[in-house]
Amino acid sequence: MLRRQFLSSTAGALLAAQAPKPPRPNIVLLYADDIGYGDLSCYGAQTVKTPNLDRLARGGVRFTDAHTSAATCTPSRYSLFTGEYAFRKKGTGVLPGDAKMIIDPSQPTLPRTLREGGYRTGAVGKWHLGLGNGKVDWNQLIQPGPREIGFEYSFLIPATGDRTPCVYVENGRVVGLDPLDPIQVRYDAPFPDEPTGKANPSMLKMKPSHGHDMTIVNGISRIGYMKGGAAARWKDEDMADVITQKAVAFLEQPGQEPFFLYFGTQDIHVPRVPHPRFANKTTMGPRGNAIAQLDWCVGEILRTLERRRLLENTLIVFTSDNGPVVDDGYQDEAVEKLGSHKPTGPLRGGKYSNFEGGTRVPLIVNWKGHVKPATSAALVSQVDFLRSFARVAGLAAPGSTPPDGEDQSRALLGQDPVGREFLVEQAGSRSLRQGAWKYIRPSAGAKINKLTNTELGNDPAPQLYDLAKDLGETRNLAAAETARVVAMEAMLQKIEAAGTINR
Repeated sequence: MLRRQFLSSTAGALLAAQAPKPPRPNIVLLYADDIGYGDLSCYGAQTVKTPNLDRLARGGVRFTDAHTSAATCTPSRYSLFTGEYAFRKKGTGVLPGDAKMIIDPSQPTLPRTLREGGYRTGAVGKWHLGLGNGKVDWNQLIQPGPREIGFEYSFLIPATGDRTPCVYVENGRVVGLDPLDPIQVRYDAPFPDEPTGKANPSMLKMKPSHGHDMTIVNGISRIGYMKGGAAARWKDEDMADVITQKAVAFLEQPGQEPFFLYFGTQDIHVPRVPHPRFANKTTMGPRGNAIAQLDWCVGEILRTLERRRLLENTLIVFTSDNGPVVDDGYQDEAVEKLGSHKPTGPLRGGKYSNFEGGTRVPLIVNWKGHVKPATSAALVSQVDFLRSFARVAGLAAPGSTPPDGEDQSRALLGQDPVGREFLVEQAGSRSLRQGAWKYIRPSAGAKINKLTNTELGNDPAPQLYDLAKDLGETRNLAAAETARVVAMEAMLQKIEAAGTINR
């Protein structure tokens, strides 16, 4: 009897050892720019329709309490790739277009973890994490860059659409550059004889509302100054088509699985200049039409995966880098044509803000046949993507560093309805979420950004909100809950000093 049991168990072990491992999923991360919690029809928007994103949401998990780590783009992207809160590293604020790369090539990253685990890795679209080691020579091979942190292929918008240089960079080199017309970029002073929006408003097809009055490219003045590179300069109306075609080409490479694609869109960041075929797609002018264009980009990615029969083995994640902003520097009728649309939905604040509208963003996770359609209230953060994606891919995540990211793969796949116990939100001040409680540290900054008309959530007194009863953060309970305020401030200080508290 014992011999039969031994033989049976031995045979079972051999069969288990010989059984093929399930294929590791491809991972496609769709990272939008400035999309707010209320900007998609699957999150309640009525004025604009997003059918492709709605399709993703119907077939996957739609999160109602998902967060970036910061209320602006550069620190959010830093945390996304490194699993580390950006406030831990100096120089991770919103970068100029000529900044050096802020991710140290020696530190653990999401793309490097996947690449070392056998994934083909690609980054297409907005970067805004800096390039090179200092003053960039845009006419030579630019290093370090995406390759040094784990991306085998890259096609980049170096910073943002409203910042110079207004060129694409593919695998470290400016696309279409004429060596007889070298590029120069600087942010301290204009180049002589180069027109600026401030001095030549008659040359502009879209005028600035505040700032954005420097070098003119494609009839739009930008932040920063640029000279040369005429043949390499982008045309804003074609940008979504160009980067989507590059993303599709990456996905269509045969026999190259598993893969990880990071696709960072320009939409709906300013300047909002969607392709003419999206004109009048909404009643909200360029901002609404840019949302429609973003949804089209997502649809092209989905159609490519479907055509290649890859949907069943591809984890698709859609989210945004921070909350929304309406007037962010150009006269594009975003305010005038907003109508009844609420970019933050029921939330207060927006981009740049300490309130929930700054970091609470749409998050949709879809993996056909593996993720059950659901709406999840789990508290999740993009700082967890490194460890979570590694777990989904069956790979070992980095050890003690990065300090902040957790493995929240069960929550992201809809299997854990709770998610994180706490997270830090970064804006002008810092906030701590612990369950449904939200503590905003006292700060002396302005209460309203007068340029963007955004409530910033700064206050010289502490703020405490019970989001389970007050999602709009209208009732400050700090005076009545002093013990909780003290405890949450102490916890925030402990996180800042020592990293995440291990479970």
